[in-house]
This record gives sequence, C-alpha cells and structure tokens, in this order.
Amino acid sequence: MSSNEQANPQNIAHQGELPFAIVQGEPLSTPPEDLYIPPDALEVFLDTFEGPLDLLLYLIRRQNLDILNIPIAEITHQYMDYVELMRSANLDLAAEYLVMAAMLAEIKSRMLLPRHEEVEAEEDPRAELIRRLQEYERFKQVAVDIDELPRQERDHFLSNVNAIKESKQKVHPDIDLKDIVFAFQDILKRVDLQTHHQIKRESLSVRERMTHVLSKLEGDEFIDFHTLFSFKEGRLGVVVTFLAILELLKSHLIDMVQAEAYAPIYVKTANNEVM
Repeated sequence: MSSNEQANPQNIAHQGELPFAIVQGEPLSTPPEDLYIPPDALEVFLDTFEGPLDLLLYLIRRQNLDILNIPIAEITHQYMDYVELMRSANLDLAAEYLVMAAMLAEIKSRMLLPRHEEVEAEEDPRAELIRRLQEYERFKQVAVDIDELPRQERDHFLSNVNAIKESKQKVHPDIDLKDIVFAFQDILKRVDLQTHHQIKRESLSVRERMTHVLSKLEGDEFIDFHTLFSFKEGRLGVVVTFLAILELLKSHLIDMVQAEAYAPIYVKTANNEVM
C-alpha cells in the first residue's frame, strides 16, 4: 500500500461504488439537486387479474372455498386490501373494482340483517354474485381451451418455397432428308436378311376334293355348278375344287350340261352305261 492510500483511507471505500448515472460519458455518484421526475414516469401495471370477477375467483380458489357458499366477510376483507393497493397505483384501473367492492358491501350488510321466522324464505343475497362467478369461470375456461388450440404463426408456421423453374430450350438436330432415306433403306435390308421362305405342305388335296364333290352329287339330280365351290376357303380352295371337277370329267364320273352359251351349268353323276 502506498503512502497516499494510507493517508486517504476513504478513497478505498469509494473505489468499489457504482456511479448513479453516466451523463455524456461522465459518471455521477449522486443525483442532481434540480432533478425533476414526473409522477407518471414510472407506472406499475398488475396484469395478474383481468377484472374484479377474476380477483374474486382467485381468492376463492386460493383458499379452496366452495363457490356456492362464499364467506362474504372474509372475501370482502381480502378484496378491499387489493382495492386499496390498486387505488394507490392507478385510480382509473381501480374504478371497476370499486363497483364490485360496493356490491360485496351490500351483500355483507344484507346477510347481517336479522331474519324473522314469519317472513318467507328470501333469495340468498349471494345468488347473483355466484351466478356471475360461475358464468365468468365457464367463459374463462373456454378462453383457455381456445388458446391451447394449435395456432398459425405460433405453433405452426407456413413455409414459403419458390419453385425453381428452369426453362431449357430443346435443340433439334440438323438432319438432312437424304440421311433419313439412307437409314430407312438400311432398315429394309436388315428386314430382308431376317426373313425366310418356308415351304409348307399343301393343306388341300385334289383327290380328297374329288370325293367331296361326288358326295354332293348323289342321285340323278342336277345341281348348280356354283354350289360345288366354297368361297370361304379362298382362291386356293376354288382352284382345288375346279381341278377336282376336271379330273372327274376326265374320268367320266360326272356329266355337265349347259342349255346355251352363257347359260347356267349343271352337274350330275354320270350314267353307269357311260362308266
């Protein structure tokens, strides 16, 4: 410790103190004597209760009291303590609380009045207050339930994503018509290389068709020449049938008759004498 510090021991105590304020970079240890603070510069807002009914409901729940049997005297005393606090803080905010305080005082006074047995049972002075408290409790619970529902911009957030659209220009190849023709010719050549010629046995026999024609000419009756042909068999069937008829004529097994040129032709089996 230096000699200066030993000479002034009070400097050590002031080193640990924080300044009252810093104005233009200079610390102030004591407030100025001409400092003026407006009355409304500092305000205290009590957001615990949203109204007189909310305060009454809080007092009833805190003491676990039956809402249908409220001890008016005790509740009124606790309520007035809070109203006095509100009056000292903010008169405008305490106005609605004063209305409820007057209502509680009226209920308390009515309950203190003696009741005569001759008078019929009157309505409980607390009935209207109880009804309002129950209704407020239901609305408050509904508000809590609604607030717990999922809410957009609080529980869920929408995502905004812009789709990336890429516009690509298709470049078509520059192909000459000659190239397409050459390519087509190449395909035709490949097809010719893959094709093959297969010889199949004739499905229709002239001998069998001769037997089939004779079966239709049973008896001595003439039948039309066209009825011997079946057009469903196509050109091959017509040719085979015609060859069979010629073979039968050559063998003198059938006879053909025509009255005149371009007249219908009729066919029948040949006579035995001719056979």
